[in-house]
Amino acid sequence: MASATEDPVLERYFKGHKAAITSLDFSPNGKQLATASWDTFLMLWNFKPHARAYRYVGHKDVVTSVQFSPHGNLLASASRDRTVRLWIPDKRGKFSEFKAHTAPVRSVDFSADGQFLATASEDKSIKVWSMYRQRFLYSLYRHTHWVRCAKFSPDGRLIVSCSEDKTIKIWDTTNKQCVNNFSDSVGFANFVDFNPSGTCIASAGSDQTVKVWDVRVNKLLQHYQVHSGGVNCISFHPSGNYLITASSDGTLKILDLLEGRLIYTLQGHTINPKLEVIDLQISTPPVVDILSFDSTTTTETSGRTLPDKGEEACGYFLNPSLLSPECSPTTTKKKTEDISDLPCESQRSIPLAVTDALEHIMEQLNVLTQISPQGLWRHLTDCEKEPCENLESSYDLLKENHVKNHFVSFCTIVLYVTFSLFIRHLFSLKAIALFTSCQI
Repeated sequence: MASATEDPVLERYFKGHKAAITSLDFSPNGKQLATASWDTFLMLWNFKPHARAYRYVGHKDVVTSVQFSPHGNLLASASRDRTVRLWIPDKRGKFSEFKAHTAPVRSVDFSADGQFLATASEDKSIKVWSMYRQRFLYSLYRHTHWVRCAKFSPDGRLIVSCSEDKTIKIWDTTNKQCVNNFSDSVGFANFVDFNPSGTCIASAGSDQTVKVWDVRVNKLLQHYQVHSGGVNCISFHPSGNYLITASSDGTLKILDLLEGRLIYTLQGHTINPKLEVIDLQISTPPVVDILSFDSTTTTETSGRTLPDKGEEACGYFLNPSLLSPECSPTTTKKKTEDISDLPCESQRSIPLAVTDALEHIMEQLNVLTQISPQGLWRHLTDCEKEPCENLESSYDLLKENHVKNHFVSFCTIVLYVTFSLFIRHLFSLKAIALFTSCQI
């Protein structure tokens, strides 16, 4: 990283948001970039040449934070509209909405295994959610002012949070207690995160400072003041030896933590709108607006009604590593593509009608297999008018459910009536054979 040939160079930038960008995150495979903005939109950029960008429309206020799940199958976003959303990062834009915070949500963060999501809010709380069951788990309360950020440790045992109360707190996820506390008398931290080994944390300060703490001995290790504006965000290099910082002064700084010094200053973002970046590849791809619909809403008090076992194992918003053997990644992907074409909840009357019809058929089968040969004739005689009656009841059922797809409705009715006639004919033949054998 120190050699001249490896010096970082600004290669391209993307244009599409209509207001300031608040957060961004690369997908795990490095092929996509997600960004959040004051324009209330979430955007997904593809690095392939001439690829479309997707703008996800749904939040009603500023989107403050965005992050991919470790497996890249989910995209979490936080907003000043007090909600957290989990998106499927594709062209359909399905999402699940979490409502529990009573004030704007400032950050989202997945645990390393993708099983949990931590959210920080201006309601002075951190909330933890289960991704497997899609429900709220617990809250952490000790901050006395707005919580700006909350992050999991690499092993998931700890959570670090920073607040405008000028404290940084370390939480134990097992007993839900605060186990460490770092205070600052000058400014507050805008952002905080663990290093890859989980032994240290770094904070981005509103007082233009960057600090590195050792959480094992509760000691301040390094203190940097290299920016001329508040520091808004930080990110560790995967090796843990470097730290990149972003500031309101319009620059990025790369710090060498082993040598304890600044090694690069990256410029390109402009504070003065008259300044222009030249000799640069500008990406302004065609943007497709994704008008999402609410697939699931989870609240702190109610939580999500637990699905059936099959649904829970193969649902949309799951960590692939948690899937059962019968739900392999290939199978899950295929099911996801198939289910994506289904209508929203308000339009799902057809499956309900089919389910009711099939349940009725099964009840008839149970009756026919349990009655005696003598009772079978009587039952078949009573059922002679059933096709017409079933036809009328099926029509009434579909009509009550406001079915709009007439073709599917017609097919459902015809299938039901045909199956009923077939069963009646089958058991008529069986009954004749039984009576013949009895007479012999």
